[in-house]
Amino acid sequence: MKKMADTERENIDDLISDFSRFYILTILYEGPAYGYSIISRFKKRVKKEVSPSLVYPFLQQLEEKGLVTHTKKPVGEKEKKVFELTQSGRELCTDLFKRFAELLSIAIEPSLYICAHCGCKVYEGAYREVIMGKETAFCCVHCARAYKESKKLAKQLSTEKKE
Repeated sequence: MKKMADTERENIDDLISDFSRFYILTILYEGPAYGYSIISRFKKRVKKEVSPSLVYPFLQQLEEKGLVTHTKKPVGEKEKKVFELTQSGRELCTDLFKRFAELLSIAIEPSLYICAHCGCKVYEGAYREVIMGKETAFCCVHCARAYKESKKLAKQLSTEKKE
């Protein structure tokens, strides 16, 4: 049974590692950064340590593929490599971000509600009321009230037209 747990842990580590690489790309997409700042930003945002043994080889692989370049800049008494995406690297990131956004959209779509009044999208927690026998979703109670008032007005206008 322990062997299964080790295998599962390795698979999770691989998944997290792939996410880590993806997130490193998002940091580079924001602008040039040196290795330590990538590690620091990653930890601050993701609330998880990322190993330098993952970051630096990944940066080297990106550079070998022409997706990243580096320049050396003085930082205090040391010289540090500042990494920056090339145009090809920026294009790759844009494509990856679009694909990731599509995947997220597919995952989130079942939990999205469209406000019946203003049309904004609400992820979970929509305010709901039963109106004319149908459960209707709104972003807030104010939109629900405005929606009901507009329905009353529409009903009044249709009644006036008939007369």
